[in-house]
Amino acid sequence: MIICANPSEQFKSYQTEIEKAVISVMRGNQYVLGKEVALLEQEFADYIGTTSAIGVANGTDAIELALRALNIGPGDEVITVSHTAVATVAAIEAAGAIPVLVDVEPKFYTLNPIQLKEVISPRTKSLIAVHLYGQSADMDAITSFCHQHNIFLIEDASQAHGAKYKGRRLGSFGEIGCFSCYPTKNLGAIGDAGLMTTNNIDLATKIRMLREYGWVDRISKYPGRNSRLDELQAAVLRVKLKYLD
Repeated sequence: MIICANPSEQFKSYQTEIEKAVISVMRGNQYVLGKEVALLEQEFADYIGTTSAIGVANGTDAIELALRALNIGPGDEVITVSHTAVATVAAIEAAGAIPVLVDVEPKFYTLNPIQLKEVISPRTKSLIAVHLYGQSADMDAITSFCHQHNIFLIEDASQAHGAKYKGRRLGSFGEIGCFSCYPTKNLGAIGDAGLMTTNNIDLATKIRMLREYGWVDRISKYPGRNSRLDELQAAVLRVKLKYLD
């Protein structure tokens, strides 16, 4: 058997630092959306090269919240690639939108930009570009298509933390970048976790509200949900982020 992911061995590589970070959290008195989450968000934004990063509960929530932040919902179409994790399509459907699938290009098996013109429609509101196995989709062609048709670009970079396209980190091209930090990812927590990136401060503010019931001063401005990142996961991710490259 060939092991493609071994979280326990990865833990052993940074065991002393991780245990110290976890104990520090346990000795504190804030276990959700605290100091560790805030520090991780700043460090991950700096790493990706965006102005903001937002910690959420998992990668599926990240995509759904991205769609909701962009006001995409029932009746809207979202283009993505057929060769992806089920979470990509599940998130589109959870937002009430309609997934429209295109096939892969033959070299790296990422989204084939040539097929996009065949599926665009007046109801298309967004395109989710999926980066797989550390390999970027063709971002020149994809960003050009989105600009031409005035649709939002979301990146699902859950399998490409740290990867670059022409020197630029993935997760910094679209309106919003979405990352899963499930334990088997190359930046993996010790449970479920997700991160979102954006250069739009208004979107960042809205996402922070949506991840916590749509609250502003504990009053719901939007229909939100509970998708908060806990301090233990953030502390572990902060340790591992230092060694990602």
